[in-house]
Amino acid sequence: MSIFERYLSIWVFLCIVIGVALGQAMPAPFHWLGSLEIAKVNLPVGLLIWVMIIPMLLRIDFGALHEVKKHWRGIGVTLFINWAVKPFSMALLGWIFIRHVFVAHLPAAQIDSYIAGLVLLAAAPCTAMVFVWSRLVNGEPIFTLSQVALNDTIMVFAFAPLVALLLGISSITVPWDTLLVSVVFYIVLPVLIAQMWRRMLLARGAEALQLMLAKLGPASISALLLTLILLFAFQGNAIVKQPMIILMLAVPITIQVYFTSMLAYWLNRKFGEVHCVAGPSALIGASNFFELAVAAAISLFGFESGAALATVVGVLIEVPVMLSVVSIVRRTQAWYQKAA
Repeated sequence: MSIFERYLSIWVFLCIVIGVALGQAMPAPFHWLGSLEIAKVNLPVGLLIWVMIIPMLLRIDFGALHEVKKHWRGIGVTLFINWAVKPFSMALLGWIFIRHVFVAHLPAAQIDSYIAGLVLLAAAPCTAMVFVWSRLVNGEPIFTLSQVALNDTIMVFAFAPLVALLLGISSITVPWDTLLVSVVFYIVLPVLIAQMWRRMLLARGAEALQLMLAKLGPASISALLLTLILLFAFQGNAIVKQPMIILMLAVPITIQVYFTSMLAYWLNRKFGEVHCVAGPSALIGASNFFELAVAAAISLFGFESGAALATVVGVLIEVPVMLSVVSIVRRTQAWYQKAA
């Protein structure tokens, strides 16, 4: 592991502090950066995500894409977690913590809105950042790409009915522009760029590809840390103004991440899937497509709503919590492989 990966938890903590501090000290530049978006997809963050995910996409040989059928167990587990477990367990956790445990400490008028935001967050599986998590656990890149593409296809048809079922809202306004822009921006374009670059490198020999991948490693982690600074700078005001509400909303989200990721990890082991598939399967099962969730919350309930705040909390805790899951997956590899 590089020094960046070995001490990643320290860098993440420092980036959180730096991001909040910069957002408070220099709000104007970060407000401008936050306004650079298309269909709620922030362009600076999107470009940084490209730097994070293109190194992994460079590793993918599309000639071997048919091999993903060998990992049908991992695909089945991830689909089960994303669509049959995650939204319903989040609705239950929201009911427990927001409507009962923390109800006396939350604005009564926003209780339903907070729960709605949590459900919106859970009903949208992640699109982009899972490529980063998969790389950090040495995941199978072809499986990761195939699983993300499959989830995006299902999301087009299932997101609105699932949210409607859990929230009891008869007409869900799906932000189609956000969904489509995100798929193109986070999957289609990076895949095209990576594959053209891969062909150019392989034309000079396999060693050229490996040398470039080695050079891109630190850049990928640096982009992750810079993304974290931007996200926390964008949301610094929410953290400073409503710290206790954010902490209370973070509880069910954090429990959800650990529950779904560990359930997926265990199920993959139970069904005999290899570790390089179980890792990304667990991480895809736990992470969220927060751009879509935030956009849907704003369109349904308004910018100042509890639902919008709940989805933003998902943004704030996604990276630190998911990195802890990455650490668990890496540290338990020997235990996992004993099942073989």
